[in-house]
Amino acid sequence: MLHPTQRTKLDETDDREFYSVPRFVTHVDENFIQQLTELYRERLKPDTRIFDMMSSWVSHLPDEIEFAHVEGHGLNGEELARNPRLDHYFVQNLNENQLFPLPDQSFDAVLNTVSVQYLQRPEAVFAEIYRVLKPGGIAIISFSNRMFYQKAIQAWRDGSEDDRVELVKSYFKAIPGFSEPEVVARQGSVPSFLQMLGIPGTDPFYAVIASRQ
Repeated sequence: MLHPTQRTKLDETDDREFYSVPRFVTHVDENFIQQLTELYRERLKPDTRIFDMMSSWVSHLPDEIEFAHVEGHGLNGEELARNPRLDHYFVQNLNENQLFPLPDQSFDAVLNTVSVQYLQRPEAVFAEIYRVLKPGGIAIISFSNRMFYQKAIQAWRDGSEDDRVELVKSYFKAIPGFSEPEVVARQGSVPSFLQMLGIPGTDPFYAVIASRQ
């Protein structure tokens, strides 16, 4: 699906070193976060099991929805320990080991927020997403145009925003059994008078969604 060069990163050092220091910040703006939380509010159901993959100290889940279990995953244990929505978490570098330590068909939803651009073996990871989803379970992959540039794969760095949407769609399509991916895309905006002052607009919002059939 990807040529070897498309999987490369400018910084090929161990990802665990890069993420060893906790970053208690959000990597997208409030407009993006609000749209993501609203999407979760629309698509996720109460009393279900959620896997928040490549997570951090915040999951952006709606405060009013109670879930049966929220499993977290990431590369920094300090960040995950601070996340109040996680019932349990594990630390794992998915570029070294793509196999989740999770049972088959054990989650109703898998979420990935502004992190898909760092996966060097996305087809293997998406196969695992499919494996842990229950039949009818949903996967929501959200992203914007921000990234740690040196850690994003070449296919992501070199692509346009439309190219990146198509790339994530192709990850789903590479795994038999996923539904046709659905795309939610909302461009960032800024009032014209602020544009004249050189003030940047809000972050664009993208989500690619598919379910296990």
